[in-house]
Amino acid sequence: MKLIKLTAISAAVLASSAALAAEPVIVVDDNDAVVYEAEPVAVAYEAEPASYAYDADAGVVSNTTGAIVGGTKGFFSKVVNPASVSAEVGTLGYGANIGWSLNEKTELQAGWAGGDVADLFGGDFDVDDVNYDVDSDFSNPYLGVQLRPAGNWFTMGAGIIVPDNDFDVRANAEGPNFRIDNVDYNAAETGTLSGTMEHRNKLAPYATIGFRPNITNNFGLFGEIGAAYMGQTDATVRSSNPNGPVTATTVNGTTVVTGDDVAQAAEQELEDKDWLEWMPIVKLGATYRF
Repeated sequence: MKLIKLTAISAAVLASSAALAAEPVIVVDDNDAVVYEAEPVAVAYEAEPASYAYDADAGVVSNTTGAIVGGTKGFFSKVVNPASVSAEVGTLGYGANIGWSLNEKTELQAGWAGGDVADLFGGDFDVDDVNYDVDSDFSNPYLGVQLRPAGNWFTMGAGIIVPDNDFDVRANAEGPNFRIDNVDYNAAETGTLSGTMEHRNKLAPYATIGFRPNITNNFGLFGEIGAAYMGQTDATVRSSNPNGPVTATTVNGTTVVTGDDVAQAAEQELEDKDWLEWMPIVKLGATYRF
């Protein structure tokens, strides 16, 4: 009877807590104490099979902002840090340009050339039988591309000029007369014939070929020849005696006109001439590369 009682008590204690399974159990019955060593309970858990594979990148938004900002920084770095600066002189004037290398064979250029360069054209020009002295005021901002097609010193260029070129002209009499369109106008009666000219094109395309040898790692020289299409010419000519009578002589005899009539004839002849419609480009310069 005592054995059955002890067995029942032990089973109840063991079943009440899994945590006590590894500890000795002491059962007291009346004055007798019996120690029972509990056997450890082995519990097996079977892992459920995984129903999906973990993707560390799932749901993650790529940092495209960093890529955009990085690319923008690279672009502005190129703009702020040009590849070269150059000084030039030529038929477009005295000026300078800045270059940005797009790759080993291509360079983008932005520059300006201007000033009074009439002396480069000789300081005068002829329109049929009338010689004109000329003073100029040039302003030629330009944007273009320089190519090295063979990867050496030979270059080809093309771009756009935004011309703002003014010419002041003054007619020189041939002997006693201004001979305009086969009519001889008395120069003393006409007075001074002077005026201005400008080209009509607001954008002038240009093309050049040239050479750009390097003298040192940083310094180089360049030369270019080409042309820019400036368009037709607008002229304004005035007589210092616009309302005075002027004797005009032709093969059919003589007639009387006004000084303003002579100025208009000279103006028309200048526009028909289209002087420098194709502006020659000849320039020399030096370059410093960073």
